[in-house]
Amino acid sequence: MTACRGDACFQSLAGREAGGRMESGDEQLDLKGVMWMLASVVLFAGNTLMIRAASLVTSGADGWMAALFRGLVGVLILVVFYTGGRGFEWRRMFSNRLVVLRGLIGGLGIICFYITIPELGAGRAIVINLTYPMFATVVAAFWLKEKVRVVTSCWLVVAMGGLVVFLSDGDMNLAPSGYDLLGLLGAFAAGFVVVIIRKLRNEEHPATIYGAQASCSLLMGLPFAGHVPELPFAGWGLLALGAVLVTFGQLVMTSAYQRLSIAQGSSLQMTLPIFTAVGAFFWFGEKFETYELVAAVVVLIAIWRVAARRKFPAVRG
Repeated sequence: MTACRGDACFQSLAGREAGGRMESGDEQLDLKGVMWMLASVVLFAGNTLMIRAASLVTSGADGWMAALFRGLVGVLILVVFYTGGRGFEWRRMFSNRLVVLRGLIGGLGIICFYITIPELGAGRAIVINLTYPMFATVVAAFWLKEKVRVVTSCWLVVAMGGLVVFLSDGDMNLAPSGYDLLGLLGAFAAGFVVVIIRKLRNEEHPATIYGAQASCSLLMGLPFAGHVPELPFAGWGLLALGAVLVTFGQLVMTSAYQRLSIAQGSSLQMTLPIFTAVGAFFWFGEKFETYELVAAVVVLIAIWRVAARRKFPAVRG
């Protein structure tokens, strides 16, 4: 495989030198990849908090509107910073079938997730969405031939169990509704996208890969563009800021997955509810019970154990 196309600019952000790797025989943990992944989590948490704040300002700042802003700002950032030989290539978005697939499936996953939030509640919707590492691991095992040890799988289950407790709102029912199934579809889409990103790691620049998803989000949100003038300044300002954060979060995450296995990267992404909860506590004054804090510790320990295990073979792409 050849190196990423036109990556002179982006390599300065997330280079691939081996200096950030801890090795033990043929087993390695890429510390730089871990740091980039955690940075993307912070950016995603910021995006969630911006959308939450916007929804408190005006009811018009719903999921569809957030998707519109996410797509529009994402495309603008890519055009300004990553065109002209700096990574983003429009033609590759349409000529590479995997890139097109990444955009379509990613857009589908976002819409599924956003729709379930008001119907299921944020807690239940996020828990369902965060099952995506399970789907990603299974797809990667069959497609990319990634091998995940039994112990790692067990820690993933522990982390998911902790998240269920941490995000429990007391209204979760075991019988899945239609929106539960829609949420699972969104989680599967998110997991599939993670694997596609890994598949494309040496073929396309992260900006081009993300550009496909941003374009699809923009197209899906266009029918609601007529309602933008109805938003107050604070509403669209918060949505725009959130879109900027999630765009850079996607770019950093894409680069991080070029250095980490599916299990490592997905597990670190599972800290998103923790970062979001901390931000909500300081910004919105949301209070948490003791059992929620204990569950958060369990999640972090489980995720640390998965990320710290240097037993992931190099992915054959």
